[in-house]
Amino acid sequence: MTSSAAETVCRVMVFARAPTPGEAKTRLIPALGAAGAAALHLGDPFFLECERRLGASLHPQGEGDLSARMQRAFESALARSRRAILVGSDIPVLSARYLRDADQALGRGDEIVIGPAEDGGYVLIGLSRCDPELFRDIPWGGSEVLAETRRRIAALGWRVTELPALWDVDRPEDLERLPEEMRESFMPAASGTGARNESGTPRNRGGLP
Repeated sequence: MTSSAAETVCRVMVFARAPTPGEAKTRLIPALGAAGAAALHLGDPFFLECERRLGASLHPQGEGDLSARMQRAFESALARSRRAILVGSDIPVLSARYLRDADQALGRGDEIVIGPAEDGGYVLIGLSRCDPELFRDIPWGGSEVLAETRRRIAALGWRVTELPALWDVDRPEDLERLPEEMRESFMPAASGTGARNESGTPRNRGGLP
């Protein structure tokens, strides 16, 4: 890919946590147990297949809190492309159309595009420029993330597009919104009856990455 072609590409980054029981999707542990929450989050084979078949590249997020890791990811992406989008790995209703709409907003000249989450955060953020003030000391995991981000955007004077709100899988009540076949893929792990791999941890059978 030439440098001029690379500049026209919108880089899409997916943040994901390793599916370690007790560390992944901790707010779902009361409903699923540590193993079940990790099984819901399991995505390593999926990511490796994306790397093999689609040319996706895998990168460690590095040290620091979420603010530092997000800023670092955007700085790296925007050093190679004019725009970049970051999403999480727990958004079952995220569509290709939603990503294209975000890319088009940035392509029209907006500095930032936000995909709000129903719980007061956001499921997607896209940037054509990066400023540390956008992420510094954000109260991640709370209901004020989106409101505080809006205040930061206004202070920076950036042009912004907000997409329709989506839901993600963070709380036990969100599990009921998943398709039945998806719930069945990780619920056996929560009860200890699911298939297990060689290390004795539940084997993923199609849950969310």
